[in-house]
Amino acid sequence: MLVTIDRDGRFLDVRLIAHNEPIFVSGLGEAPLRAFLEQYRGHSIREALVVGTPHAAVDGGSDLVYLDGVTKATASVRIAHESILAATLAVAREKMQGVASGPPVHPDPSIDEKLDWTELVARGLARNLRVTNAELGNAFKATIWAHDDPEAAGDPQGLFLDLWAVDIGPPSVARAVLSKESFADLQRLLHVSPDEEPLLVIDAGHHGLVSGDFVRNTAPDRLVAVQDGLPVALRDADIAVETRRNVPQGTTMILRIDRRLGFDPTRDWTLSAQAVRAHGMLKPEMGSVHFPLTLRADPAFFVRPELSAALPPWQAAFVDRKWDLAGLGILLAGLIGAVGPGMHKLAAPKVLGPVRLAFLGVMVGFVGWWGQGQLSIVTPLAALRSANGGGSLAVLLYDPFSLMVWGAAMLGFVLWGRGFFCGWLCPFGAMQEFAHHAGRLLRLPQWNPSSLWDRRLKAGAWLSLVGLVAVTFLAPEKIETAAEIEPFKTAVTTLFQREWYYVAYAAFWLLLAATTFKGFCRYVCPLGAVIALGGMLRTRRWIPRRAECGSPCQLCRVRCPYGAIRKTGEIAYSECFQCLDCVSIHNDAAQCVPLVLARRKRAPIQAHSREQART
Repeated sequence: MLVTIDRDGRFLDVRLIAHNEPIFVSGLGEAPLRAFLEQYRGHSIREALVVGTPHAAVDGGSDLVYLDGVTKATASVRIAHESILAATLAVAREKMQGVASGPPVHPDPSIDEKLDWTELVARGLARNLRVTNAELGNAFKATIWAHDDPEAAGDPQGLFLDLWAVDIGPPSVARAVLSKESFADLQRLLHVSPDEEPLLVIDAGHHGLVSGDFVRNTAPDRLVAVQDGLPVALRDADIAVETRRNVPQGTTMILRIDRRLGFDPTRDWTLSAQAVRAHGMLKPEMGSVHFPLTLRADPAFFVRPELSAALPPWQAAFVDRKWDLAGLGILLAGLIGAVGPGMHKLAAPKVLGPVRLAFLGVMVGFVGWWGQGQLSIVTPLAALRSANGGGSLAVLLYDPFSLMVWGAAMLGFVLWGRGFFCGWLCPFGAMQEFAHHAGRLLRLPQWNPSSLWDRRLKAGAWLSLVGLVAVTFLAPEKIETAAEIEPFKTAVTTLFQREWYYVAYAAFWLLLAATTFKGFCRYVCPLGAVIALGGMLRTRRWIPRRAECGSPCQLCRVRCPYGAIRKTGEIAYSECFQCLDCVSIHNDAAQCVPLVLARRKRAPIQAHSREQART
């Protein structure tokens, strides 16, 4: 990005030159990023710029300036924002010297002192610069303009400059020098422009403050100001000035300075009067000298607002999404309770189907499309590169919503293994499950590979993972492209708003899911392979089994759509998606074969006992 600022630290432009941010390459396109960067124009590096939206608690009373982020790329624009500010401030410190950030000082209206001109002079609130014609001649001595002002040469003790300057921003000072009418005019101006610092200047000498070509309400052409080596913009307030009787008389003006541009009247700054001479007749050559006057207002008359420090980006991300995080926290807590302590109630035949479909619908709509909480293989690969010294994981804090999903998935590793994430928390997995149910409603033919081919095809996920790891180390610049083996960005992040070939790829897996249950999850997904590895942290066998499971009963194995149950009845937790179908069968006396056989054996015995009782 090319950032241009003016000498006052104000952004002129932030221009995108080139980028390789995936979400803006083919997902959302460059337009949202360019629109975000356009927001900097006109703002100053002195402002506390943050990415996000103002909240009711601070809106109206904060000096923070909010830049609208990009809904589906919040982390990306936060990184861009940090980069822009870091680079700009570095340049400002090196090139602009003394640029201060934060809210400017302003006069304290609560301070009311009775002052007069004598006291203003004694306290240094009114300062004077006197320059005689002789001193002016010495300034031009040994130049071609040395003899170009015969009037000054004829009166060497006369005053070329008798300049008084008074900061009249504080009301107490303004009342001491201005008539009631002029004070009222000044207050009306400050009501309209509260960030202006007014300066009263009076000259009783030959200088006259401005040239004959001066136009009111513009910058004075014979006065300049500097603070910290940077120019301070002066502008005529266009007020007819009437001063009190004891105030020196002469050419009088009220100038205004915008404090928002970094001007601080309570620190030393310099007001210089320019003396101009012309040499020659037809095409005169102009020369000038400056006579400086150092000024500084009394800090006791001013208020310095406390700087509202912008939150660190990761904290701002958490605050910005606090309601989404609260909703997700409630959702995850409910799910953990349902599949944990409440698992057997959830697995009831009449409860499991409707509740599971409803939860998966929430996963697609809230966690996926709204919250952008679809996890991706890109994160584990970034962690791998970071562990190898090739990056940082701090960026994960910029997306707290996904980070919370990762936290839940890791907790699931310990409690249940792979199934907690793959079966419940993956939005694209949920979309495939809905596609499967749609296929059944449409009576599409179901195709599932044999046990042999099922085992062979499941190696595909491991091969895709190995391939991506190789790309991470051998060709890291290609990893974002290689990670497109996941259709998550297309189906969830961008809601199918991408190039046709990405859309066709994602649609293929959803259509396949209508005939082959979760084909992508089972046979290709590299993230699933990583999750399966994480599932090795599982600490218990949580799916209930009976001695008869596997021999003679094979019902759970036959009905398991994932092929996660061995012929022996043992659960392969690395392949289990925690659908709870086998738990539902296990607990149902009408479906579980051992329970059905046991009930049938009890029935004749009970009937024989009743016959004996009648006899």
